Amino acid sequence: MDSYEKSLQTLELPAVLALLAAQAVSETARTQAMALRPSGDRAVVATRLGETSAAASMMVVKGSPSFSGVKDVRAALQRADMGGALNTRELLDIAGVLQAARCVRSYGTGERQDKTSIDYLFSALQANRFLEEKIFTSITGEDETADSASSELASIRRLIRAASARVHDALQKIISSPSYAKALQEPIITMRSERDVVPVKAEHKGAVPGLVHDVSASGATLFIEPMAAVKANNELRELEIREQKEIEMVLAALSMELVPYVETILINLKLLTKLDFIFARAALARHYNCSMPKFNK
Repeated sequence: MDSYEKSLQTLELPAVLALLAAQAVSETARTQAMALRPSGDRAVVATRLGETSAAASMMVVKGSPSFSGVKDVRAALQRADMGGALNTRELLDIAGVLQAARCVRSYGTGERQDKTSIDYLFSALQANRFLEEKIFTSITGEDETADSASSELASIRRLIRAASARVHDALQKIISSPSYAKALQEPIITMRSERDVVPVKAEHKGAVPGLVHDVSASGATLFIEPMAAVKANNELRELEIREQKEIEMVLAALSMELVPYVETILINLKLLTKLDFIFARAALARHYNCSMPKFNK
């Protein structure tokens, strides 16, 4: 550690920066806060103080802007730019940055009389509501793609529901039929090896023709997939494979749509991080009832 850094440690600057970082919302702004160092340049100091003061004044009038959607999406954007397909979490994070850019811009460019030194940061944010909403409507949650993401996906899922109903109906007929009551260990439908099965007593295994997928530890129960359900179950598995492939195509297509806007989203991320950092300074100043110092030469 050099003498400069040692002096900062002695002055307990890291402790102050930890308090500052705690006021930031995004990880990118917290990193920026912890990296802050004093400046001996009068213009730099004046600029920083002006930013903090402007944010503090805005907070008094309209509260803080929301930076909750600001995530570090740089690696994901770089991969998309190189032709890679992003996963649902990465796409949702990117849509979150777009949403934050739109909302924070609206916060900062709304009607007000006073002009501030940070207005240019709000004005430089670029919304893309079409792309933002397309991602949010196509992906309804992590690892959850909406039926409406593509017509093919909606069609496959209709077929899946129909095949699933056929499997359930075939098994329901068996467990509710008096002729099978003696053969069943319990009148229930359960799962083994990702297949719907019924528990059959070992001594009555011939009463329920089908595929044996598992045996209980005692050997007294066989978990059988009745032949009546095998065909529908096979169709169901094939449809689920088709569904997964279609989801991959949807995610790849959304990733491709991002490519023309990669630079814009990166700029938005940089601006949002800077604003989050500035408002963190203002929040800390308000928390400790600080006032802006005056400097002479």
